[in-house]
This record gives sequence, structure tokens and C-alpha cells, in this order.
Amino acid sequence: MCEPVEFIEDKEITGNYTFAIIIARYRDRWLFVRHRDRKSWELPAGHVEKDESVDQAAVRELKEETGAMDFDISGLVSYRGKLDGKTVYGKIFKADIKSIGPLPESEIAEIKMFDQIPSNLTYREIQPLFIKWYLDSAVTRK
Repeated sequence: MCEPVEFIEDKEITGNYTFAIIIARYRDRWLFVRHRDRKSWELPAGHVEKDESVDQAAVRELKEETGAMDFDISGLVSYRGKLDGKTVYGKIFKADIKSIGPLPESEIAEIKMFDQIPSNLTYREIQPLFIKWYLDSAVTRK
């Protein structure tokens, strides 16, 4: 799994992005997804595919994993971490979802809205860091 991350400016990226992670809100609630092979919750996210920008990956993953149809999405911050001894880069996005359609056929079994962050997160060592950054930056944006 990914070691603790360092939040960085986009201009500090020296390689390609590996991941797009989306902090999603729907009807003023947190939206999390559950992978069909797991019982825990995770942020909508995924790998950046070949010939795809990290922004394109974020939009694709949000649609594929949540069924989001109408939404506003924007990049928040990039990060650098280590995964299996290699340096990886990811970007965190925020999405305000206005409407959701049927969940597309994918590895996601279900989506669920929460008033608070669920305690049974799939990636307990890293997802809380992303959410904390989002919450801390929301305070400074006001």
C-alpha cells in the first residue's frame, strides 16, 4: 500500500500521474463506494489510463464508480507517495454531484451517502489524509 503522502504543487510533478481520487458530495452528504470484493468503503478513485490526463481519469472514474450524471468537478491538490518502492503521483479532486443515474457495470457493488466519514474505510492509512486536507483547505477557502 501507499506510504504516507506529501501534498505538492502540480508544477512539482516530475513523472506521470498514477491515480485520480475524488472526494464526492451529493445532497450535502459524503458519497463513498464499495468494491464488490470488499465490505469496506472508499472514495471514488482509479488509475490514470494510457493516453489519458489525470483530469479525464477523474471524470471517467466518477461516472463509472458512482453513476454521476450531472456534476461539477475540480482539482484540489496533487500528492507524491511511494507504492511498492516506486514514487507515484496522484491528484485529489472534489465533485459536487447534482444527479446520479444507474450504477454502470463495474467493480463497484454499491454507493452510499454518509453524514459522516465511515469508520470502515478500505484504505485507512491514506484516505483520511485526503479527507483531512480537503476539510482543512475548506476552512481556509472561506
